[in-house]
Amino acid sequence: MLLMSRSSPRSAGGYHHGNLQAALEDAALDLLETTSAAKISLREVARRAGVSHNAPYHHFGDRAALLGALGVRGMAALLAAQEEAVAAADGTVAQVRALGLAYVQYAATHPQGFALVFDPDYCAADDPSTEMAALIARNEQLLGGLVTQLVAEPGYEGRDPMALSAALWSTVHGMAQLIMLGHLPAEAAEPAIHALVQ
Repeated sequence: MLLMSRSSPRSAGGYHHGNLQAALEDAALDLLETTSAAKISLREVARRAGVSHNAPYHHFGDRAALLGALGVRGMAALLAAQEEAVAAADGTVAQVRALGLAYVQYAATHPQGFALVFDPDYCAADDPSTEMAALIARNEQLLGGLVTQLVAEPGYEGRDPMALSAALWSTVHGMAQLIMLGHLPAEAAEPAIHALVQ
């Protein structure tokens, strides 16, 4: 699975004005597969995209704006992975498990991109971009909808959906962080999530 969906490939003649922004984002995504966001420079992104070192400034005011755009693409890819996993699962408990497992698997597969989604320097939780705010709302609706169904299941009746949503997200996010940092093996995620949601 790719970190985020890429634009169409570069033509032999290079990028033209109509797709330069996507080309720059794609070049930055390639860098993000092997290095942290903190080490990405606009000059290196331009070099990778095969354009002048000033070209990124025509589409992104600064490095933070580019990384913010990558955060949006990362959140969109994470959400898509979760939606796909939920759609393939049968029953509420299985769907909640699938949601959590997709979250952890995305983080384990794309640690730098996942970290960028939650980096307050580029994707502030209290002041997200319009695009990020819409993705956050969709993610909250997905989790909230499943938890609302879950509290109607045997063993979960009477639980506070908001508190349960927060507990599930916090636990799964912590698991993702532990796996990303090498403190927990990735294969531990599935049995742990099954133990969490029974």
